[in-house]
Amino acid sequence: MKKWNKPQMFAVLIGLGLILYLLFLQPFVGVADNGDFLRMMNTVGLHYYGEESYADRFFSYSHSRFSYENLFLGFYPSSQILLVLLPRLLSGIFHGSYFDIRLLAAVYGLLLLAATWLTVKLGAKRSYVLGLLLAAAVLFVFYDIGYLAYFNSLFGEPVSMVFMLLTFALGLRLTAKEKPSGRDLTLFMIAVLFLVCSKIQNAPVGIAFALIFLRLAKLDGMGNWRKLARWFAAAVCLLSIVLYVTAPKELKHINLYQTVFFGILNESPDVEGDLRDLGLPERLKVLAGTNYFQTNTAIKQDDPSLKGDFYNRISHGDVLLFYLKHPARLIDNMEYAATNSMDIRPYYLGNYEKSEGKAPGALTYAYSGWSQFKRELVPDTLWFLAVFYFIYYAGVCWEYFRTRKVRERIAGELLMLLGLIGLFSFLVPILGDGRADIGKHLFLFNVSFDMMAVVMFAWAVHKTVMLARTLRAGKSGLGLS
Repeated sequence: MKKWNKPQMFAVLIGLGLILYLLFLQPFVGVADNGDFLRMMNTVGLHYYGEESYADRFFSYSHSRFSYENLFLGFYPSSQILLVLLPRLLSGIFHGSYFDIRLLAAVYGLLLLAATWLTVKLGAKRSYVLGLLLAAAVLFVFYDIGYLAYFNSLFGEPVSMVFMLLTFALGLRLTAKEKPSGRDLTLFMIAVLFLVCSKIQNAPVGIAFALIFLRLAKLDGMGNWRKLARWFAAAVCLLSIVLYVTAPKELKHINLYQTVFFGILNESPDVEGDLRDLGLPERLKVLAGTNYFQTNTAIKQDDPSLKGDFYNRISHGDVLLFYLKHPARLIDNMEYAATNSMDIRPYYLGNYEKSEGKAPGALTYAYSGWSQFKRELVPDTLWFLAVFYFIYYAGVCWEYFRTRKVRERIAGELLMLLGLIGLFSFLVPILGDGRADIGKHLFLFNVSFDMMAVVMFAWAVHKTVMLARTLRAGKSGLGLS
């Protein structure tokens, strides 16, 4: 078969067309800043471009231009730094007076195209039909404007998305090869590191990937395969621990405040009792239901008294212990999270620049079939998510226990990990940030959910193709063809 006629080639060409049309040829589309941009801007030397009101700068309008500032006025630990810093340093060649965010979108776009190529190629090895239908599914789901609009922003979400796709595509590619090379394993390691380090809350995921590397050591790879796999396992485990332990204290304080006052105590039936269970003074009950960024709280969030009465007296371990003692409260917050779990995009953040003349907070719905389908038709209940997970794991476990081949078992373990990352990403916002902006904080859960849905679709197509081949072969054997 000619190279240009392969499913992965079709997928990449169509994907490139969608990226160009939605992000570069149309009126500028991005995602408005909710205040999170500043952490990355201070790190990579960018600032807001021009004078504008608070209402125009935040929430209502996106921005394509940013001015230059000195590097590392602050530091936010994230693998996103590398992805933003390269186009930021090169942008002077094209726009000496400002940084065009579309240069960053081009980086994300290339990474998404690479993930698409690898994913579709894996499916096409099974059958041409599977390759084509898998390409259609990937293009429909992951090129949705709900995902792509993030590319034209300084949010960390697109880093998580593209490297989730790359990580699992490269991981499954390892298990599909008879003798994978050290280069193949290194590419997988790089993708894992970018994913794990994209956000501090992703750091614990590295422990699970360390176990995957130990399992990969069982494969019959080329060169010093087993030694390299074990070294990578140790490295990603250590990095995950270091990243979590050295997280900025300010972020930990914000997350703890949100978790307790905007999570546990938010709409609590017994605020005083909850404070006692958490080992906190009763005077803090006046903060129940407030978030860290409110300006009208009875006690200011940075009040010195809170250091001794709150920040130094509680940890996320205490929060976890509270929920273990009060499982009904955890389920309540999980149900609340489920009602926000099907939104890929933040509907409260505008997509257009002010110069386009759109209303504040206006959104684009170009190529939004998947995101709108999920928002309007997919049940946003905890029961639905439980059923969805049961069906997914039933299929994965069925295939896993049917085979004794190490490569196929490791592939199954990777797919199990995909579901676990989704579950982890669903619980972390509850345990780490309460109900604050929970829809946006469930972004990685949405990526995991959508990848699981595509996996189930591909599995169903594969089984249908295999059944058709079996029936055709049976007819040929009987002379009926």
